Amino acid sequence: MQSTDLGNKESGKIWHRKPTPATRDGIIVNIIHSTSDSLPKILRFLNVAFDSSGDRLMAGDHQGNIYVFELYGNRFNLVQRTAQACTALAFNLRRKSEFLVALADYSIKCFDTVTKELVSWMRGHESSVFSISVHASGRYAITTSSDTAQLWDLDTFQRKRKLNIRQSVDIQKVFFLPLSNTILSCFKDNSIFAWECDTLFCKYQLPAPPESSSILYKVFAVTRDGRILAAGGKSSHLHLWCLEAKQLFRIIQMPTKVRAIRHLEFLPDSFDAGSNQVLGVLSQDGIMRFINIQTCKLLFEIGSLDEGIISSVISPHGRYIASIMENGSLNIYSVQALTQEINKPPPPLVKVIEDLPKSKLSSSDLKMKVTSGRVQRPAKSRESKIQTRILKQDLNDNFENKENELSDGLNKKRLQILLKGYGEYPTKYRMFIWRSLLQLPENHTAFSSLIDKGIHVAFLNLQEKYPIKSRKLLRVLQRTLSSLAHWSAIFSDTPYLPLLAFPFVKLFQNNQLICFEVVATLIINWCQHWFEYFPNPPINILTMIENVLAFHDKQLLQHFMDHNITSQLYAWPLLETVFSEVLTREEWLKLFDNVFSNHPSFLLMTVVAYNTCSRAPLLNCNLKDDFEYFFHHRNNLDINVVIREVYHLMDTTPADIHPEGMLGVFVALTKGQYPVFNQYPKFIVDYQTQERERIRNDELDYLRERQTVEDMQAEVDQQRVEDEAWYQKQELLRKAEETRREMLLQEEEKIIQQRQRLAAVKRELKRKEMHLQDAARRRFLKHQQDQREMELRRLDDEIERKVYMRDQEIATTAKDLEMRQLELESQKRLYEKQYSRNQEAVAKEVREDADAYRRKVNLEEHMFHKLIETDQSQSLKTQKLIEESLAKAEQACIDADWQIQALHKQRCDDLQRNECYQEVAKLLRENRRKEIEVLNAMMREEAKKWEEAEGKKFHLRSEKRASALSDASRKLFLEQELSDALEHDENPLKEEALRFQREPVTTSCLTGTSQLSDISKTDSSSQISLNRRRLEWDTTGQDLIEKVRNLRQRLTAQARNRCQTPHLLAT
Repeated sequence: MQSTDLGNKESGKIWHRKPTPATRDGIIVNIIHSTSDSLPKILRFLNVAFDSSGDRLMAGDHQGNIYVFELYGNRFNLVQRTAQACTALAFNLRRKSEFLVALADYSIKCFDTVTKELVSWMRGHESSVFSISVHASGRYAITTSSDTAQLWDLDTFQRKRKLNIRQSVDIQKVFFLPLSNTILSCFKDNSIFAWECDTLFCKYQLPAPPESSSILYKVFAVTRDGRILAAGGKSSHLHLWCLEAKQLFRIIQMPTKVRAIRHLEFLPDSFDAGSNQVLGVLSQDGIMRFINIQTCKLLFEIGSLDEGIISSVISPHGRYIASIMENGSLNIYSVQALTQEINKPPPPLVKVIEDLPKSKLSSSDLKMKVTSGRVQRPAKSRESKIQTRILKQDLNDNFENKENELSDGLNKKRLQILLKGYGEYPTKYRMFIWRSLLQLPENHTAFSSLIDKGIHVAFLNLQEKYPIKSRKLLRVLQRTLSSLAHWSAIFSDTPYLPLLAFPFVKLFQNNQLICFEVVATLIINWCQHWFEYFPNPPINILTMIENVLAFHDKQLLQHFMDHNITSQLYAWPLLETVFSEVLTREEWLKLFDNVFSNHPSFLLMTVVAYNTCSRAPLLNCNLKDDFEYFFHHRNNLDINVVIREVYHLMDTTPADIHPEGMLGVFVALTKGQYPVFNQYPKFIVDYQTQERERIRNDELDYLRERQTVEDMQAEVDQQRVEDEAWYQKQELLRKAEETRREMLLQEEEKIIQQRQRLAAVKRELKRKEMHLQDAARRRFLKHQQDQREMELRRLDDEIERKVYMRDQEIATTAKDLEMRQLELESQKRLYEKQYSRNQEAVAKEVREDADAYRRKVNLEEHMFHKLIETDQSQSLKTQKLIEESLAKAEQACIDADWQIQALHKQRCDDLQRNECYQEVAKLLRENRRKEIEVLNAMMREEAKKWEEAEGKKFHLRSEKRASALSDASRKLFLEQELSDALEHDENPLKEEALRFQREPVTTSCLTGTSQLSDISKTDSSSQISLNRRRLEWDTTGQDLIEKVRNLRQRLTAQARNRCQTPHLLAT
């Protein structure tokens, strides 16, 4: 057993000498990955997966290093470092260089092994992904975790579906059935459902297993044909389900050492058509046992108690097993070495007793040997003559037995007897028998050297001539034909070689070595002398067939000759396609069971037999096209009749025309290296090769020159096209320019016409506008005249109203003056009365000291009420003055307006008012004079009284000091309030006086200005006199108001002095 340490290498060889796995363990190589640190440690492999071809596998360790091992090319490469442990791998995608890896962060990544780049990053799982199942087409993938399964489209790497489950039931596994469009979902409650991939429609559900053998399924495996499902768990029982019948059809009891099943995997076989019979069962002890599910026999096992297996994967073609061991290493097993003892042929059915060469024989000296001769009885020793004859016959039998002995213990004669009895070999053992009959050497090294040469140039474009739907089948056919061309140069020029090899390629597409050796053996033995007349059909072989046909059916041959049908039409199409066009698969297999079991001439006899058995329809054909159609399509013909006819022809054909005498016996391929094939006119092939090479070189030169010419022509065409396009563009531009010029001219004409029409419209509108303006002007003048007349009427009414109001005002003013005079007289009497009352009060105060306090209180209350009344009266007066001033201002504005407009009408009124004003002024002057006299008398009297009061109060100051001190605070408060009120009273009066002074001046100025602008010089003298009178009247009113104000101030000062006198006495 070889062992390989990857170390820190990124690439290298898997093994350094050709592995020779032992039958005992079957290990090809043991792969470990250790670090090169000071303390080396083993990096444990976690997952492994094969690609679809089975010759490459991928493994990932717990540090995220992913390696690809090419078993066929003996190379390994580090393709990715993910820096985290991988939980699942998939290497069978549609794009062969891509793979899927599930990582510990619950994500799935797709990498490319060639570019080593990240292709896609898929997220969506919330727990670790432990399974990745890829559809047979490689387009879809299912990733499974414990809580969900998700379906991905690997073309777009988008999630298509998500399988949600109840929290109480977890997912065990979800995977695609092989070669079908069905998804199988298995849950931990043993429920198994089948779903349609495209529509996710539930196709069926498997019933529950019987209670007597009920186990919790944990691992599953399906055969390649998708018919049988194997399920196991923590039990020694193994359940086999038939998915077609949807029922449990077998329960297998494993050995007592098996307590739990950890992994299941079917072992593929190239000859079982997908109905795998061998199942690998990995148990808890780390041993994987392979059993036959039909016979329930243990075939072989891998692993041991010391080196247990954690998980295993079997290659798709069933040649390798990759197992991850408990120590973290990776073991690769050879299935051929493990099954070498199983594939031995069965014991012989006939046993012959041979005579010993000595004369004395005893019953104990008889030996049994498997031979193909007759059963001989032992002769007596005394009959020497008979003994000699028997010995001679025995020697001949031994020589014949040596010729008929095949590899793997089979005998050709016995196989022929079996074939004649049953008509065909068993389907299960047909390929094994063919390999034994053809004695295939299985030269892996030689075939690898042919494969390494690559695709032959003659078959690079094979798909163009033979469009095969299956790319795998096309690739295998291309490799097989290329290997044949590399083996012998004749095959690169053989046009019918793909037709000859295709049925064998389709039959052995999973084993290219066997396919190549079968075709090579067929060419060496059954295609003898085919290439002597190359490149023409084998005329000698066709002549043999024609001679045999002429001997056995002259009428049919004459019919062919009558219609110019040669052997190249009725024999060669059957030979170059080896009957694959005219027979079905089963018929073809049955025919070649007999071909490979007989002399190479059997194939030529089959052509004759096929024609003779089809005699009736061929005799009815008269056209060449009918004959061509007949020999290139399937016909209603029993192959068993044809085979019997072949054997009849083999026995009844004379030796002089029998092909057996012209063809050599069967010769197997040599071991180690393939024989040299040169049975063809070498000079023709060499000449054709040289000519082909010359033609190829000339063609390459021609192609280069044509490419150059085409490039130049393309450039010229492009330039011409560009020139034509430019000229067309210029022509179009010129035409467009002319069109635009014409359009512009037309537009200009239209614009000129429109302008003319617009000018006419404007003139019309202007004329209408002038008419309208004239009408509007006349209407406005009329309206203005009406307004003036109305304004004059309104002014007349206003003047009359003003005159009436002025008359009323004058009368009212006269009455007010009279009332003012009466008020002054009443006030004089009031003052006199108050004076007498004060004297009386003083007399009472002298007499009645007891009433002093009450009078003081009354005086204070009287002063407080007087203060309130003063405020109210002052506010009323202020409001009245403000209202009067506002009214006067408004009146002044109104007067200024109507006086300017109707000044000539007011002349007469002004003269009358001047007379009235003079009379009023006289009255006012008289009133002022009387008021001044009254005031002077009152002032003189007041001065006298105060002098007397001061003399009397001087004696009383000492007595009233005490009471004055107590009342000083209250009097000061009242004094302050009274002073504030008086100041408030003085300010508005001053403002009103100033306003009254300004308003007459403004009015007089406005009036004078208006009079100067409107009145003629003859009226200036009368107007000046009117203004003088008005000013005198205003001045008289102001003087009167000022005198009243001064009188009030003097009275207030006297009252203040009276209040301050007790305070002075006290100090």
